[in-house]
Amino acid sequence: HRRAVGTVIESELDKGRGPVATILVRNGTLKIGDSVVAGAIAGKVRALFNDMGEPIKEAGPSTPVEVLGLSDVPQAGDLFEAVEDDRAAREIALQRQSETRSEVQRTNRVRLAELFSQVEEGEVKDLNIVVKADVQGSAEALRESLEKLTTEQVRVNVIHAAAGGITESDVNLAAASNAIIIGFNVRPESTARHLSEREGVDIQLYRVIYEALQDVEQAMEGMLEPTYEEAFLGRAEVRATFKVPGAGTVAGCYIQEGKIHRNAQVRVLRDNVVVFEGALSSLRRFKDDVREVSEGYECGIGIERFNDVKEGDVIEAYEMREV
Repeated sequence: HRRAVGTVIESELDKGRGPVATILVRNGTLKIGDSVVAGAIAGKVRALFNDMGEPIKEAGPSTPVEVLGLSDVPQAGDLFEAVEDDRAAREIALQRQSETRSEVQRTNRVRLAELFSQVEEGEVKDLNIVVKADVQGSAEALRESLEKLTTEQVRVNVIHAAAGGITESDVNLAAASNAIIIGFNVRPESTARHLSEREGVDIQLYRVIYEALQDVEQAMEGMLEPTYEEAFLGRAEVRATFKVPGAGTVAGCYIQEGKIHRNAQVRVLRDNVVVFEGALSSLRRFKDDVREVSEGYECGIGIERFNDVKEGDVIEAYEMREV
């Protein structure tokens, strides 16, 4: 015969009924008209439905029940309790909201400190995400799936995941945390959409979890520094050297293998030891400037800022290709 106390098992934002919470009553009896608090959300019970979807007037201990009448969507796992009246419910909800905000601020300070040290070390980049979904279960599933995308180079941080539409507070949180917002089967409020445009917060909306994961993976790839690998182009033997006024030393070469490109990077080898690495300043066949010279042909090669080329040296051409 006491006031009901229970736990939020699931919650969702129903298009026709508004915020709906599935509660498992642990103690007491929950009745229509009771003033209640679920986590930091206050409300008044407008309707109760049993596990068959049938309307009921009250729910006792060990009874799972759907509750209508909350002002917003609570989190799964939140404590649910009936209180004296609406005023008490609002006061408790406001106090818990204040505590939650303080906790978020403390958490953000820690994250910013960590992020600063990571940026200094150049080790890890962070992709912060705010997740909103129509059902709490979907929000949690999306959170787990996104966090599994974390790699050694990029860490995915889901800083907030909840059921319900995208609100101004979500946009403010994303703006403060340099995060993107992912909405699953929900839409942003008009005020939230306008605020996101002003703050430059990216809101992405999905109906399929796989598409959200795919887009985040692509975003992570964009955050990665490109990696390059060396591609061998050609090899030329220096058979004579010429002093050219204004151009320095030009090497008369025979292309032994591959091709030498005008825009290639080169290294000069002397007894298979690298003595210089740089770029070509000129590539000629007879008196003509050319783009490339192929295997079996002779050419004149000038190397930028290097005049110590000698007969018998080998000039190896390569390029760095992005992987």
